[in-house]
Amino acid sequence: MQALHEELVTSQVTPTTTPNPSAIMQVGTGFWASKTLLAAIKLRLFTELEGKALTAEEIRQKLDLHPRSIYDFLDALHSLKFLNREGQGTTARYSNTADTSFFLDRNKQGYIGGLLEMCNDRLYPFWGTLEDGLKTGKPQNEVKDESTDANPFDAFYADPDRLTQFMEAMAGIQMGAFMALARNFDFSRYQTLCDMGGATGLLAIQVALNNPHMQTITYDLPAVEQVAKKWVERFDAVARVRIQSGDFFKDPFPKADIITMGNILHDWGYEDKLKLAKKAYEALPAGGAFIVIEGIIDNERKENTFGLLMSLNMLIETQAGYDFTFNDFQNLAKEAGFTRFELLHLAGPTSAAIAYK
Repeated sequence: MQALHEELVTSQVTPTTTPNPSAIMQVGTGFWASKTLLAAIKLRLFTELEGKALTAEEIRQKLDLHPRSIYDFLDALHSLKFLNREGQGTTARYSNTADTSFFLDRNKQGYIGGLLEMCNDRLYPFWGTLEDGLKTGKPQNEVKDESTDANPFDAFYADPDRLTQFMEAMAGIQMGAFMALARNFDFSRYQTLCDMGGATGLLAIQVALNNPHMQTITYDLPAVEQVAKKWVERFDAVARVRIQSGDFFKDPFPKADIITMGNILHDWGYEDKLKLAKKAYEALPAGGAFIVIEGIIDNERKENTFGLLMSLNMLIETQAGYDFTFNDFQNLAKEAGFTRFELLHLAGPTSAAIAYK
């Protein structure tokens, strides 16, 4: 018995692998790196550096920064692979990397900084009270102290500047996925597409530009129409993309061969998700496709970390929203009437969950 006791004690204190705190520390202090990048975007560093290689002092003066931490700031961004650096110290010159040049110069069509600007201006402080959300199940954003019936999107629609920032943030997070769908889904059997909750119109634009036979509609609330108009004109897609205003909960969906929703379903609880899926089913012809673009969580719920964290963000932002697995989507779509399903990976953590009528 004594020998057995000693064996158990030994097995409890002698791990099979050496504990390593690296991952804990990297994630636990991850907001340091995140906020450094967000500050650089807010200060328009990458836009200012486009096509240039500047010294720290030149950057400091252009961005009106204090001299105390300018080298720490720029060298941290270099260490994080967001800046190139030639030389060291006062003579060093900093420039954009290929990625920051393409994605973080606000003068380029590939700019995704809108999302990161919103992360900096809105989500960063809201995530500071995640614990409250986990305890109460209530949003932690602008409607935190309001009634449970408060619409989390009303704050955006009431402020044109905030609305524009939100719309462009969504475009930033969706750009790669929308381009991948437009190029990789087989549109040859279809003629028309309606993107519900289309915001800037980016999905409808990308489908039209990459599939010359397609006519598309971007559909959203009336307050969004002017934002969409600017984007459609920006991409020279006026002849192929129609802007239609309405409320997708109150009004019938426009008839189309394909109904799409990009980062829309995760805003709502199950009953509202089901209502939207049923309305999509009713608007489609036989053989039509309902395409939902989200950070679809893997069925085992252990690989798509972004999708899981996005679902936590829905706790921060909405009354009942959550992200979901492909199995969850299939069950929802079956209840709405759909009979055939497929999953198409698009870009990064984002996939298209597709249901056919």
